[in-house]
Amino acid sequence: MWALVLVLTLSSCVSLSQANCEFEAIFNFGDSNSDTGGFYAAFPAQSGPFGMTYFKRPSGRASDGRLAVDFLAQALGFPYLIPYLQSIRSNYKHGANYATLASTVLLPNTSLFVSGLSPFSLAIQLNQMKEFKANVLKKGPHARLPARDVFGKSLYTFDIGQNDFTSDLASIGIQGVKQILPQVVSQIVETIKVLYAEGGRTFLVFNLAPIGCYPAFLTELPHNSSDLDQYGCMISYNCAVSDYNRMLREKLHETGTRLPNASVIYVDTHSVKLELFKHPSSHGLKYGTKACCGYGGDPYNYNKQLYCGSSRKIDGTLRTASACSDPENYVSWDGIHATEAANRIVTGAILSGFYFDPPFPLSKLCDLHPIV
Repeated sequence: MWALVLVLTLSSCVSLSQANCEFEAIFNFGDSNSDTGGFYAAFPAQSGPFGMTYFKRPSGRASDGRLAVDFLAQALGFPYLIPYLQSIRSNYKHGANYATLASTVLLPNTSLFVSGLSPFSLAIQLNQMKEFKANVLKKGPHARLPARDVFGKSLYTFDIGQNDFTSDLASIGIQGVKQILPQVVSQIVETIKVLYAEGGRTFLVFNLAPIGCYPAFLTELPHNSSDLDQYGCMISYNCAVSDYNRMLREKLHETGTRLPNASVIYVDTHSVKLELFKHPSSHGLKYGTKACCGYGGDPYNYNKQLYCGSSRKIDGTLRTASACSDPENYVSWDGIHATEAANRIVTGAILSGFYFDPPFPLSKLCDLHPIV
């Protein structure tokens, strides 16, 4: 059924010349799962093999190619979202992307550079959005800015929270992380309320992925063999994610009922990604819990001391975490992020409408372009 839904969705897409959409822009808030180059615009450093599949060069994306937000923009007939922090040749006619790698919903109390987290928390991203709106209203019609009334005709998407869940997991454990999760949900809800007051009416909020299936966390997080399910995923960590997702779903539903004329949509990408990790071959892939780009071989090909694309001496020998030659066969690109192939499948499933709660008629509001 799941695969059939995806096939039907993609085959029903219309040609570019026929397309039209009630939405005029996308404004995205997120972390590395939807960062199209914001972090590396602020801190230039990315090198190959990132971007090898589609862009043929590093593009600021934590993948071998395009992200789900890229495919979503393509499906709606928009260009790929420009990072808000990218100053050169930027065109924001169809929205902006505030996401940056390692961003959190809650600003950490610890030193950002010690913790390895981004300074661009959700609160900072929201301030950037408000500043952007103020400039649009001030400058008026402009070749690289949207119309003044765009903010009520846009999709506001959220793909953030994974770093709040994982950054302290090894040190404080599942129970410790669970203590902060209600604050994470509350901050997302409060951000939606502010954007609603700014004119936003349509919000798509992606839930958290099954981190218990990711090669990096399978390598780094404490667990024993009894905690692994038949697919090699960590049961306890995935259950904690499911608890968070249920909380998020309930709060978003409650928020949607209290905001007149608003659509607050919970998007269950977790179910799609879990399906890919458990049954990769059913969706044209080969490897679920093994990273394409990394070092260490089977079973996970991940070593936190040698991240994708880097080199260092291990036991006196220079080693490089190189990429596989066939990322189109992998769910995981670098142990933490998805391949372009997985992102394409996830987006196709989203566009089917079966993963929206409450149901949202995106395909009726927009003629969907094929994602290729």
